Amino acid sequence: MPVNEIIEKKYRNEIKYLCSDMQLALIEARIKHICHKDAHVGASGQYAVRSVYFDDCDNSCFYDNIDGVNVREKMRIRIYDGNMEYITLECKQKRNGKNHKDSCRLTREQCDAILKGTYTVKEEDADLIKKLVALQQMKLMRPKVIVQYDRTPYVYGPGNVRITFDRNISGCGNIDEFGNRDIPLKRVLTPGYHVLEVKYDEFFPEFIRREMELDGLQHTAFSKYALCRKTIGL
Repeated sequence: MPVNEIIEKKYRNEIKYLCSDMQLALIEARIKHICHKDAHVGASGQYAVRSVYFDDCDNSCFYDNIDGVNVREKMRIRIYDGNMEYITLECKQKRNGKNHKDSCRLTREQCDAILKGTYTVKEEDADLIKKLVALQQMKLMRPKVIVQYDRTPYVYGPGNVRITFDRNISGCGNIDEFGNRDIPLKRVLTPGYHVLEVKYDEFFPEFIRREMELDGLQHTAFSKYALCRKTIGL
């Protein structure tokens, strides 16, 4: 990767916790008076996130996650609340414990063709589409697993803080189900356990950090993608 590309990209801090129902409820009760709900949530205060993750013929993304490789990336296609009218292709990159995400919009036709491995690149396509299609051709990159969960997101302006409660994390091994409204899912965590994620730029306000301090709450190196693949046996 060219040096100037590394300099230009902005990487964010990301901390993950494995939490019980009780821990999530306590933390949410503390921060909801400080932070704001994300503007994209509806009346329920949450939305369903569904992603299909790609990997190559050597399962490099999976093993990089398992081994904790310092510099790695994952490609995924993502929708919200089962809505195929708004589709994004994303590349999430990790470097020195921080994350950067590139994304672009996809049409339904582009999404279907990419999932089938039949998409033909056009000159006007976004660079990210061209990158994924090149990986499909050179490294046999293919869709491997669907990951879905219910996300309750909170935000705080200073520090560009984003706190998300991800409940009911589940997976599906049938990629053909991706565009369907309701899909068969298998839960991948012990009942009553969920994931809390904290993302921020240069700093995380100390008063929010204090509100999130609970006995027994510990950081975890958690990958929804890797866990879903292990649980489903892909």
